[in-house]
Amino acid sequence: MAKDSQKPDRTLENLLVLDGDVLFIDDQGHWAKFEVRRVSASPERPQGIEYSLTLHDSSNQRLASFDNAHAVRKSKGPGGRPAVPNDHRHRYGTMKPYNYEDAAKLIDDFWELVDQVLKEKRGKP
Repeated sequence: MAKDSQKPDRTLENLLVLDGDVLFIDDQGHWAKFEVRRVSASPERPQGIEYSLTLHDSSNQRLASFDNAHAVRKSKGPGGRPAVPNDHRHRYGTMKPYNYEDAAKLIDDFWELVDQVLKEKRGKP
C-alpha cells in the first residue's frame, strides 16, 4: 500500500514480477539483483512486501541497495530508537532510512542510486 492506506499501490505488480531477476549492467562486472515477495502487512512492512534491490561489483561486493529486512535506528548510540517501518538504503556501508512511497518510486530511486554509484566509481560527475 501507498502511504495513504486507503489508496492501493497500482505499481506493486511491476515490482513483484522482478523477483529473482539478476541484471548484468556493464562490462566492468556490475550487476543488480531483485528479491521481492508478498508478506502480511505489518507496522514494519506496511506495503505487504519484503524487498531487496541490490547493486554488486564484479567481486560480488554489495555497493548499494534498498531493502526492508531490518529496522534502522533513528539516532545513534545505545539509546537510539529503531525507526518503523524498516525501509532503508545502503550505500558503501552506510545505512539511511528510506521513505517508501510506492513500488514505482522505489524502482526509480534504485536506478538513480545505481547511476550515482557507477558514475562515482568511474570518476565522472
